[in-house]
Amino acid sequence: MKMYADQRRTEREFQVGDLVFLKLQPYRQTSLALRRNLKLSSKYYGPFAVVERVGQVAYKLALPIESKVHPVFHVSLLKKKIGNRVVVQTTLPTTGEDGQFLVKPLQILQRQMVRIGSVAGVKVLVQWSNLPPEEATWEDYADLKAKFPDFDTHP
Repeated sequence: MKMYADQRRTEREFQVGDLVFLKLQPYRQTSLALRRNLKLSSKYYGPFAVVERVGQVAYKLALPIESKVHPVFHVSLLKKKIGNRVVVQTTLPTTGEDGQFLVKPLQILQRQMVRIGSVAGVKVLVQWSNLPPEEATWEDYADLKAKFPDFDTHP
């Protein structure tokens, strides 16, 4: 059994100063709750610099202060950065005191009339703060106004 399990395993070792990507699962960590479809969130964050090696299989990373995530990670959650490839999500999301992801609507990109049963409603495509424009989501206009009463929906 061990022989079959070890066939897919690789020995990973990092030096102090190496840049690594951090694998996190936002749908399992409440401090990173990010979107409605949490399984579609970014899988890797970073790159972050390795500060020190802690034991044989753990490394301490230089994370932003506001991340609220413990900075020591098992080697299986790290992936070495190779080359100059661009990564979509480069920072850890900012969280509030309750551990929820802090987002505010930046602007409404599109509006659309929809019919839900016999009732007509308005859906809006919202660009959120701390997220790239590609991750804009369709939201119900009435819900958006209720959650963010100070948001100017008519630019």
